[in-house]
Amino acid sequence: MRESIESLDEQFANLHQRSCELIEQLSAEQLYEKLGEPADSCAEQVLRSAAIVERACGGLTANLWDDPFEWTLPETLSTSAKVIEYLNEVEATRREAFQLFRSDQDLSKEIMAPSGKTQLRPFLLDTLKRARHHQQRAIAALDRLNQKSTDS
Repeated sequence: MRESIESLDEQFANLHQRSCELIEQLSAEQLYEKLGEPADSCAEQVLRSAAIVERACGGLTANLWDDPFEWTLPETLSTSAKVIEYLNEVEATRREAFQLFRSDQDLSKEIMAPSGKTQLRPFLLDTLKRARHHQQRAIAALDRLNQKSTDS
């Protein structure tokens, strides 16, 4: 049985798809534009969301738990196309990690994460929760941008 794995896989895939859709709505000038409180841009929040997934899945596939901060800077990902390319790389890493799971029983296995031993299911659920949090902040930033456009 792979029902739980497939459900998680779908939720992560939806997170990726929504992030791409958010970025596609932005002009180059809007990517990193900061309005209101909290003063985070839509792209910054999308990248934070993706970085959480990348770190978790990179840890699972290659025991590489590094924070991808260095290669997700606005100077590096300066266009929507470059951000989408990065998001697609993260999604490929996530898919690779999910190919390691053969059955729902695998989700009960313990892994050694940077925070210590944990079971795979709570680890993935926490990853999804934290990534969604940043995606929600990206949506709020996009709403502020859209409101600015409407007010102008």
